[in-house]
Amino acid sequence: MAEKQYFFDKPDNVKWVLRVFYAICALLVIADFVIHRHISVDWERIPAFYALYGFVACVLLVVLAKLMRKLVMRKEDYYDE
Repeated sequence: MAEKQYFFDKPDNVKWVLRVFYAICALLVIADFVIHRHISVDWERIPAFYALYGFVACVLLVVLAKLMRKLVMRKEDYYDE
């Protein structure tokens, strides 16, 4: 009996989904220049501010997670002792 193939098991489907994702991201950045925003602070006037803010926040989360790993990581046989 053959193993069941799922949607993301095929590399062509993964490429297709990533292309759609990148296209949506590009459209959202372009929409940022077209749609009027009601801003409350001056730094929100920076073009693509929310895209940059999200990217920087994501990078900071990854860096902090790597640093925290050094603090909370236990030995492989922690529960076997």
